[in-house]
Amino acid sequence: MNKQYLSYFAAVLLVVLIIAPGMAAAHTHTYTNMSACDARQMIEKEDVFLLDVRTPVEYELGHIEGAVLIPLKNVKSDPDALSPEELLPARMKELPCNKNTKILVYCKVGTRGAETGSLLADAGYKNVYNIDEGLDRWVKEGYPIVATYESWNKVWSKLLTQ
Repeated sequence: MNKQYLSYFAAVLLVVLIIAPGMAAAHTHTYTNMSACDARQMIEKEDVFLLDVRTPVEYELGHIEGAVLIPLKNVKSDPDALSPEELLPARMKELPCNKNTKILVYCKVGTRGAETGSLLADAGYKNVYNIDEGLDRWVKEGYPIVATYESWNKVWSKLLTQ
């Protein structure tokens, strides 16, 4: 190999080694799972956008006070399917404009919350949190929800005995 090709190869290698890690980091979008306890403290002490991504039927059974309902997707157990325009991917404009806003997401058990966390992080939101194990864990920890007496007896009280 002559010196000209060797120096060209070295320059290209140097550029790749310098730029590639930065490009990889730029495309890594993450959110943070947090315990129900930490989520409660965040709600009590900080300015946070609280996002419930369950269905309207689930929301009516009980939700955290102050939560904004924007369903992520339909679930098989819900008889009333929502149109695509009613789901989060089509309603992103309803989220805070400031991408630095803290957004705390929850669902029933944490799965849809995690999906939403990734979706929001990919959309550029920098402070996204998901309640690990969702509203079920929140209730098991004894934290308050807005619910009717009937829904408490039918759904939530059973969680406390499990």
